[in-house]
This record gives sequence, C-alpha cells and structure tokens, in this order.
Amino acid sequence: MSDNKVLSSYKATSPKDKMATYDTWADSYERDLCAMGYRLPAITAGAFARYVAPDTGPILDAGCGGGIQAEALALMGYGPLIGLDLLNGMLEVARAKGIYSELHQGALGPQLDLSDNSMGAVLCIGTITPNHAPPDSLDGLIRVARPGAAIVFSLRDDPAQDPAYPDRVEALTNAGAWRAIWSSDSFGSMPYGAEEVTHRLHVYIKTAR
Repeated sequence: MSDNKVLSSYKATSPKDKMATYDTWADSYERDLCAMGYRLPAITAGAFARYVAPDTGPILDAGCGGGIQAEALALMGYGPLIGLDLLNGMLEVARAKGIYSELHQGALGPQLDLSDNSMGAVLCIGTITPNHAPPDSLDGLIRVARPGAAIVFSLRDDPAQDPAYPDRVEALTNAGAWRAIWSSDSFGSMPYGAEEVTHRLHVYIKTAR
C-alpha cells in the first residue's frame, strides 16, 4: 500500500493522532491487514488451542479492534467473548460480527474498567505497543484475570520496540504476578507491506496470590 496506515499508526505520538488514524481506517482496517499477510490471528488461535481449555470463559479481548483476533476463537467454540477497545468505529465493526457477548469502550492500562479476577482468559494482540497502549497495560490484564488464567499477548520484537515493554514483562515476572508458559520465535507479522515489523506471541499464567 502506498499509504501504509499500519506504519502511520505506529508513528502516532498523541491519543488524538492515534484516534484520527483509526477512526478513518475502521471500515478497511482488516482488509488492509489481510492484504499484508497478517499472521497474528492464526498464531493466536493456535496458542489458544494448545494452552486454553475449550470451556474457559469469559475471555477478554483487550484492544479488540473490529474483532479480527477473536473470530477464529469464536469459530472454535470459545466464549463468552468480551471485547474492549478505545475506538467507537472499531467497536461498531466488532458489533456487526455478532461474536461478542459484551463490548466496552475504554483504554488499556492499570485502571482497566473491569472487575478484579473476573476473566477466565485474556488476549491482547497487536495493541500493547509503542504509541498505542503503555507497558503498564499488562498490569491491568493481570488484575482482571483469575488466578490460573492464561494471558495471551503479542509484543513487537524489532528494533523499533521500546525496551520498556519487555522490561515490564520481566518486572511482573520477578514480582510473582505471573509466570511464562510459552513464547513463539520472532516472526514477520505483516510480511507483505510492513516487512520491518516483527512480533513474538507470549502465553503467561496469572499466579495465585
């Protein structure tokens, strides 16, 4: 794409710029990602099938966008699915799919507006990344997960990654908030349009404290 909105979104330096980018992109967002060979939904579905029991619920899709990450999970029988996203335009796309039992508008962060220990599993894909959601968004995901719940999330793994993100993962691990179960190798997540962007997918388990 000559006008690469993925890379533009990574460069947004203010919430206003970010919201403007995504609000004008919501209707074609998933089409554009798929044209770029977007691999995160398939790898996420594989991780869920391996590490999350089919009867687990509810499942929080944090930063759900239009629901591209959760569609495969819904087809596999996972649910109920609860979506959370900052942008109303994305939530309208997600609502039209009919795969979520609930949709909430709000930002990621430690203040995440959901009850403590309420989620049987959590996924957060393509969202906790520079100029999107801050590193302490991981704290909020842990807080709302039940003890023993899987938290499946992606982090960028290329030179543009801010070290504050992996540092927060390590700090939460050292504090005993969660423990690592599995991490993928680094892979090109959008190889046909954003070749420089790579990710790893991670599965952590919230510890009982």
